[in-house]
Amino acid sequence: MKKITSALVALGLGVALSTSVQATSNSDEAVAERIKAVGSVCIEGDDSCGGAAAVAAPVAARSGEKVYATKCAACHDAGVAGAPKFGTSEWADRGAKGIDALLASAINGLNAMPPRGLCADCSDDELKGAIQHMMDSAQ
Repeated sequence: MKKITSALVALGLGVALSTSVQATSNSDEAVAERIKAVGSVCIEGDDSCGGAAAVAAPVAARSGEKVYATKCAACHDAGVAGAPKFGTSEWADRGAKGIDALLASAINGLNAMPPRGLCADCSDDELKGAIQHMMDSAQ
């Protein structure tokens, strides 16, 4: 029984392999079809693509208050890992450094804060707005 099963399996594999080989064509056209590009990229101003590429609309900058509320508050509300708390005199002290120095620290990261804090998609101006919002909160 074992020999018959093995023979049937071998026969089945042989049929499957020969069918697979026959179905695959090695003509130049068939090879070109199998390796052709899946898509293409059209760059704005390139007319060879059949027309102008779609241009994404500019995204409006988020306010400092919005950036703070959605990104910075996670750490600065509670003072996580030594982050200066929102609404405290800690921001008045930091304000003495100047907004540009604070922005550089936010962009590059400082102590436990990673570069750009939790806002990898923030522009420098949005970060600056959030810092100004935190400095304005100082009591």
